[in-house]
Amino acid sequence: MIGRQAKAFSRRDIAAMLDVAGQSRTPQRDQVIVLLAVRAGLRAGEIAKLTWGMVLDPTGEIAQLIEVPKHIAKRGSGRRVPMHAQLRRALQAWKSELPAESFAQDAVVVPSLRGGSMRANSVVNWFVTRCHEAGLTGCSSHSGRRTFITNAARQAHRAGASLRDVQMLAGHRSIETTQVYIDGDSDAQRRLVNLI
Repeated sequence: MIGRQAKAFSRRDIAAMLDVAGQSRTPQRDQVIVLLAVRAGLRAGEIAKLTWGMVLDPTGEIAQLIEVPKHIAKRGSGRRVPMHAQLRRALQAWKSELPAESFAQDAVVVPSLRGGSMRANSVVNWFVTRCHEAGLTGCSSHSGRRTFITNAARQAHRAGASLRDVQMLAGHRSIETTQVYIDGDSDAQRRLVNLI
């Protein structure tokens, strides 16, 4: 994959990744890993460092937003990402399996199997293994983030949003960086030209 961008996941790819994750020793945790990438656009390092305090509201319930503080984000690009319904359900299911002390404010959402937090490289390797098990080629941990950004850009007009909103959700300093993540769609391009 050196020198090439990670391939964005299709809907079928996401379903395959969730299926593989659901067959692991820790299915709830592993499905949360997939969804933090594809439904919130988090980087591997952000997934590894995300704590319950960043996803819970003051009452201890899953919040409406994920708070990605600058100290865990790349280049200090902290941001708030609205909580996707599918990710909320997965976090609730994962939280319900854990003892109360496991979701203290500073406890990581995705602990390693040995306890404690995962490293960013561990999350990267986790995705490499799961993508292989799902039969996906050209994919990596960054595929989830790329999927999130591409899908957000494609749907922005339906939400009354702009590419600037997508940039902010991604935590990019420049719109040019965001544009690099967005995959083109030849079918959509044909439909667009036919509308002209």
